[in-house]
Amino acid sequence: MKLLKIMLIPFVALLVTGCEKVITADLKTAAPRLVVDASIDWVKNTAGNEQKIVLSTTTGYYSSEFPGVSGAVITVTNAENSVFNFVETPGTGQYICNNFLPVIGQTYNLKIILNGETYTATETLTPVPKIEDNIDQNNKGGEAGDEMEITFYYRDDASRMNAYLNSITQPYSVFPELEVEDDEHTNGNLMQESYSHEKLKAGDRVDIKLYGISKNYYNYMFKLIVASGNDGNPFPTIPSAVRGNIVNQTNSQNYAFGYFRLAEVATKSYTIK
Repeated sequence: MKLLKIMLIPFVALLVTGCEKVITADLKTAAPRLVVDASIDWVKNTAGNEQKIVLSTTTGYYSSEFPGVSGAVITVTNAENSVFNFVETPGTGQYICNNFLPVIGQTYNLKIILNGETYTATETLTPVPKIEDNIDQNNKGGEAGDEMEITFYYRDDASRMNAYLNSITQPYSVFPELEVEDDEHTNGNLMQESYSHEKLKAGDRVDIKLYGISKNYYNYMFKLIVASGNDGNPFPTIPSAVRGNIVNQTNSQNYAFGYFRLAEVATKSYTIK
């Protein structure tokens, strides 16, 4: 038995050391594809005239930078044939429009001309209810009852089928935490969303954004969240490419990633007590 213990010590040490070693797999990198971030967001009680579309490309798995794409001609046209030009800030891949006119329920058409190819998409600007003023705080929230938890509310519009994107930003996550909801079983109800985080403490600010989104965008984001493994499922699906509504009219094989979205946005900030 003593010999067995002596033999186990170096064996366990070897296992622990082995677990700490970082292994970088030699992955093949596919040819870059265009990525379109065309999120037209109209925050309530603002003019909504300043909008931005960002073009970049896919990159290697281990790369932290997404190269911007310059030289595109980008326009958005509304149902009245008014054309809004998005002009690039030189060398950035960011295309800016300063005179956009957002109209709830109006359909808009996106056109991107790049390297002799034309990409298009169509979407409707979707409304969103306000976030109610009362936000509840539970100091024993979360699954284990040991986290600060807040709950916010909004009234679903019973006259139409609705879908929503919730975005939560707080000091302990680099990126916003996203969740999609629809009103299939809650049409016309007072909706509530709860959020908790293990590090939240008194004085921390939580920023809430609620987007009104189309059903198509809801389906897209649902697939994207599941594919990313951030849906809370202990048995996540294998990550895969999720295609949006951007269509290459010139060469269908050279498809782009991303989505053309138009959403009204409600915002609210809450400071943990």
